[in-house]
Order: sequence, then C-alpha cells, then structure tokens
Amino acid sequence: MANRIILNPTSYHGSGAIKEIPNELTARGCKRTLICCGRHIVKSGEIDKILDLLKGAGIEYAIFNDIKSNPSIENVQNGVKAFQEFGGDSILAIGGGSIMDTAKAVGVIITNPEFADVRSLEGVAPTKNHAVFTIAVPTTAGTAAEVTINYVITDVERRRKFVCVDVNDIPEVAVVDPDMMLSMPSGLTASTGMDALTHAIEGYTTAAAWEMTDMFHLEAIRLISKNLRAALKNDPEGRKGMALGQYVAGMGFSNVGLGIAHSMAHTLGAVYDTPHGVACAMMLPIVMEFNADATGEKYREIARAMGVEGVDSMTQEEYRKAAVDAVKQLSRDVGIPEKLEALKEEDLPFLAKSAFDDACRPGNPKDSTMEDLTNLFRKLM
Repeated sequence: MANRIILNPTSYHGSGAIKEIPNELTARGCKRTLICCGRHIVKSGEIDKILDLLKGAGIEYAIFNDIKSNPSIENVQNGVKAFQEFGGDSILAIGGGSIMDTAKAVGVIITNPEFADVRSLEGVAPTKNHAVFTIAVPTTAGTAAEVTINYVITDVERRRKFVCVDVNDIPEVAVVDPDMMLSMPSGLTASTGMDALTHAIEGYTTAAAWEMTDMFHLEAIRLISKNLRAALKNDPEGRKGMALGQYVAGMGFSNVGLGIAHSMAHTLGAVYDTPHGVACAMMLPIVMEFNADATGEKYREIARAMGVEGVDSMTQEEYRKAAVDAVKQLSRDVGIPEKLEALKEEDLPFLAKSAFDDACRPGNPKDSTMEDLTNLFRKLM
C-alpha cells in the first residue's frame, strides 16, 4: 500500500507574510473575494492591515463573520449564500479552525452544489471539483486547518460533530504570519496550542503513521513543547515557534489521521460546546495512558521531544509515564482544567456512542470499545 502526502501547493511563513495575499489573488485573476472571519477580528481592527492590502491592489471584498466557535450547518449555508450574493470569485479565510473549517465547506459547496445540505459532506464525500480558490490565514496556532484536508462541522439538531475528509478542500495558499497571532488571548493561545500538541502526538502514534509523518510530528512536538509557554506570554519568538509547530503537525496528521482523543473531544464540543482545544487537552493524557501498551517505543521519542532528560536509561514503563507526565505538566502550566464540570453520568452512553462513531476513532493505535470510551470519559468527572 502506498503512503500519500497532500500539502498546500504554496505556503508562506514568517513575519509580514500577509503581504503576499494580493499577489496570489491577482495572479489568478481574482477580483472579488469573500472574507470569512470572526467578529472579534473586525471589531478589534486586526483585519484592517489585510483590508488595506486588498484595497491597494484594487480587490473588492465582502465580509462574512456569522460563524460560531463550533461552526454549524447553518453557518456554512449562510456562507454559501453570502458568497453567491456577493458574486465572489475567491475566499480569504482569516481566523482559527472554526473560520477555516467553515470556509472549506463553503468553498466545496460552491463548486459542488449537490452537497448543499452539508451533511452529505461527512466522511470522504465524492466531490468532483476542487473548492473555490482559497487563501487561509491562521490567527491561532493550533488547528493547522490551513494545511489539512479535514474540516469539522457541528450538527446542532443531532448534537454531534462530523468530520469531513476531502482532498478538494485544502486551501491552495496558506499564509502563516505569526504577527497575525500577537493579539490572541492567553486562554486561546493555551487551548489551541494543546490542540496542536494533540495533533502531533496522535498523528505520531496513529495506525497509519510512517517515516515521513513521524518526522513532521516529532519536530512539531519539539517546537510546541519549547514555545507554548513563551507564546502564552506573547513572546514574539514563542509565537513564531508555535506558528511553525502547529503547521508542521498539520502536514503530518492531515495525511495519516488521528485517534480517540479527537473523537472524544469532538463529542464534548458538540454536547457541551467545550472549546475544541480544551477538550483535546483534557483527553490527551487520559488517552495516552490507555494507548501506551500499543505504541512500542514511540513514547520514548515523545518524551525526548518534550525535553525529558535521560530517556535512554529509562525502562519502557518509565519513559511511557514520563511522556504522559510531560503532557500533563505542560497542560497545567498553560492553565487547562483537568475536569469537566458539565459532564454527567447520564450523558455517558450518548457520549460514548458518538465518539465510537466518529471518523477519527479507527485511526487510534489501540482498539476501543463503547465500554472503554465510557470509562475514559468518566475520568473527566
């Protein structure tokens, strides 16, 4: 079986990278771009530097910011309507994972209108056409949605999230400018950073992992462990390191999948509206303990990448514990809670079933039953 790698055709990295946005749009003859973003970036004025670049290049734009933190089917359908009413020819997604996920779904539906119900995009949908030309500009260092072929939408009516995996959704251009992340609040920095770490660790241990993705994931673990605490203090070098680390993690996991930390986090987000990064951070060490006996020597390399010293002299049991402890310590240091107060015993059957049905579960290195998932959720109580 062949291993496949899909990445952006073009990506820009570093301070000032946003200056390349007009060049990429004009090179393709794009004159009317729909900007998908959050309300806060408009209100704060952070978006103005990009708007000025568009104005200077004579590119017209409309702003669509009716997007929830866990984007819904309705958000996507409203985005499609906004694009059509504006007469857009491209999409510029500026924000975190929720923004970019919405933009991906909108872009795919515009060129594949038979999927306008949104639900039919779940899983690996048989779309025929690549999404509308899209440039993705992350303002958080976590989801790496700008480089992945995945997006997640919330079905509010059915209280579940569904994962979409489509090679046609990847943005043609990613612009990873750490300057766009400087205004990120500390809480969001922490949660998105732990989401990135979850991507890296799950991607490294997933059943489909191979040498090239291992390379990406270990470097991502190293970068995130080294820079997240500094980024929390808004240190420019910390921001730069996290911007790169989360992107590198996306280069890997997008191509090999994730595991049950993500399937369980998706469920918590759908039922309790728990921020995705927080849910991932709470589940990660719990799932790592569950998976440990199915990971060979990989936890030794995770511990090493996280800065644990003396791993080569440790027993397997010791370095596995060291890896989990390092994750727990980083999570504590950035202020992630260890328990979920909203979780109720009577919700456990629904949570376990939803997590079991999630598209990320089959990638886990260790098989899990409904009973396993129930017991793992219970550890958050």
